[in-house]
Amino acid sequence: MSEFQKPEPATRQGCAGFRRMSRRHAIQAGTLGGLGLSMGDLFRLQASAAEGNSGAFTMEKGKQKDAKALSVIQLHLGGGFQQQESFDPKPEAPIEIRGAFGVEKTKTGEILSENFPQTAKVADKLTLIRSLVGKIPDHGQATYHLFTGYTPTTVIDFPQMGSIVSHELGNRGELPPYVAIPNKNAFGGGTGFLSSTYGPFELGADPGKRGYKVKDFSIPKNVSLERVDRRMTARQLIEQRIREMESNPATLETMDDFYKQAYTLLTSEKAQGAFVLDQEKEETFQLYGRDVVGLKGPDNKYHPKGLAERLMVARRLVESGVRFVTVNYGAWDCHVDVKNSTLDQMPALDHGIAGLIEDLDNRGMLDSTIVWVTTEFGRTPKVNKDAGRDHWARCYSNLIAGGGFTRGQVYGKSDATGAEPASDAVLLEDLLFTIYHQLGIDAEKELLAFGTRPIEIINGGKLVPGLLA
Repeated sequence: MSEFQKPEPATRQGCAGFRRMSRRHAIQAGTLGGLGLSMGDLFRLQASAAEGNSGAFTMEKGKQKDAKALSVIQLHLGGGFQQQESFDPKPEAPIEIRGAFGVEKTKTGEILSENFPQTAKVADKLTLIRSLVGKIPDHGQATYHLFTGYTPTTVIDFPQMGSIVSHELGNRGELPPYVAIPNKNAFGGGTGFLSSTYGPFELGADPGKRGYKVKDFSIPKNVSLERVDRRMTARQLIEQRIREMESNPATLETMDDFYKQAYTLLTSEKAQGAFVLDQEKEETFQLYGRDVVGLKGPDNKYHPKGLAERLMVARRLVESGVRFVTVNYGAWDCHVDVKNSTLDQMPALDHGIAGLIEDLDNRGMLDSTIVWVTTEFGRTPKVNKDAGRDHWARCYSNLIAGGGFTRGQVYGKSDATGAEPASDAVLLEDLLFTIYHQLGIDAEKELLAFGTRPIEIINGGKLVPGLLA
């Protein structure tokens, strides 16, 4: 099969693999709510499931590094984002390669697609990577590779970057170190050989939708705080009695930690306040593009996309000490009609990226926060017979800002059609390695999985000095 042919049957909603991924995600996200598990129960079950065979600990301390960044906001564009219509336009190429859009000149004299006029205004605060190299043009496997740094195997499951950050750096305040908005990516892996302790706290709700409320995040109306306190006291008495009977203290301590986390989230106004937008100013909503719409929906009406609210919550979480936040937006698997996919989804994305970077910079947070716009792979150089673009992992783009990364730079270059890197190719493992470096984590460090097997955080990755200020 030619690399420019469609790899599988596709519709406007994406190829069969991407549609399966979306269904699996929906099922996974709804399971816990259907079981009626409380937050404390969830924390406890996560811990007990990880006891015994699935724990990991540090084999070696690794090299001590000075952290340039405290947090990461990863904005993930699932489905395979079209670089030709966004970060790497080809205005001199034939129409079947350059597509339907023109270009926008940035503050630094570079060009973006005309779909990114707001981002062009803050180009002096960010770096575009136009020479990223992946390995697999398959949604599930490429997403796993992005989130973990490893390609999938049947032998071992590797932890996501957010879980590694949680494991290595721990909490920075009352909130969990790793949060997913609105839920974790179904194909991005999990905690792997690490304890489930290090998995993401999932909101289970979309900040951009009416009635937004974090699942299991408030005390039920018919339960008073005094009753919760009594239950906590009762649990403490029971656990003290179990300790006296010489049960496993490590297991009890782990359970205690999770119930303490749950109790803090249920009772701390400061912790809960990080997840809501009641105190945000109208001008901030406008900065992030709350009211920006795309094409009309099936009801023939325009609808805001909700990305602004997701990113604002992400900023508030980082401001309150969360170390790693993932935000999912859009469905970018544009095998069919790439033009309308672009027109529908990119206006809100453009405003969201520019607003987040501008807001973090205005608050003095950009130097300590990495903003990372990701996708599992890019799209083919040539538009196909269905006016779409197919999967392409050999050369694509990411955007990164803050956290000690350079400002106002385009790093790397793709060739005339965007098919291959023309200079400064960046392997995905090298980019992850460099992000870990900025967080003060030695990615060559080995974690001991299953008690016997040393696993490097990133295998074979290396630092990309040209990306660093």
